[in-house]
Amino acid sequence: MHSKKKVHLTEKSSLHPRNKNRGRYDFTHLVAVCTDLSRFVRPNDYGDESIDFADPDAVKTLNKALLISNYGLTYWDIPDGYLCPPIPGRADYIHHMADLMREYNAGQIPTGSTITCLDVGTGANVIYPIIGTMEYGWTFVGSDIDEPALESARTIVLRNPHLKGKINLRRQSNTNNIFRGIIQANERFDLTICNPPFHASQAEAESGTIRKLRNLNKEAVDQSQLNFGGRHHELWCEGGEAAFVKKMIQQSRQFATSCFWFSTLISKQEKLQGVYRALRQAEAIEVKTIPMGQGNKTSRVVAWTFLTKAEQEKWLRRE
Repeated sequence: MHSKKKVHLTEKSSLHPRNKNRGRYDFTHLVAVCTDLSRFVRPNDYGDESIDFADPDAVKTLNKALLISNYGLTYWDIPDGYLCPPIPGRADYIHHMADLMREYNAGQIPTGSTITCLDVGTGANVIYPIIGTMEYGWTFVGSDIDEPALESARTIVLRNPHLKGKINLRRQSNTNNIFRGIIQANERFDLTICNPPFHASQAEAESGTIRKLRNLNKEAVDQSQLNFGGRHHELWCEGGEAAFVKKMIQQSRQFATSCFWFSTLISKQEKLQGVYRALRQAEAIEVKTIPMGQGNKTSRVVAWTFLTKAEQEKWLRRE
């Protein structure tokens, strides 16, 4: 009979090299910076300190500790039921976009407040703007259709002095629009990012949550665990991810000269052909597909631009 082997992971090697979350979580340090985390930390099956990743309160508190430890926040919280995203994956998206912009900036990652980014569907957690601001000094506009989510995001920004003036939050009042009503006349963005709603219905989203929890060896799933995964428009919309991204691509064409790089996460490889078809129809000039990995999960970012080479050079000269 084989005994269970004790395995110590020292690094999450699939994450971006600049990701501050590559190492194993140092729970001693995280508890020191966020004492609320202490009540959730327990030895796992291998005797290592960990948390129950199926517990929404534990995951939210871990996020808070990571944001305090790695990104200098003094306050972070979200209302019950709103999406509580994994910090490492969100950071990877930002770092990969920084690398993409470096390719078009004489080999230098563009930093500082002159780099402006739009986070489509920023949510109550405002994670992407936090990481982009703290890692690279970029300024952000975060858009959302949900006013309570924006109120939560505003509270996070206001209670962290180093975020003030760097993250502007705007409500999208028309659910059919993604960029119109958010991007103002003569406003320019170096980058747009988006974590689209993956599912086509609440039932589909809940099925995905149940599957995820069972992968964490949770046979029984209660309603609180279903709720912590996200709300309507965070996890599901009519037509799901494919329809949302197609609409985003179509509408991005109307703002072709307002943004250098549009981008979005794509959850599954098989959805790429539909995305590429929509980009051809929209007449995108350049398209980049960037693979990302986190543990056993693989996803990718698709980025596109409508700017010609001459227009790109003019943009970089800030003309």
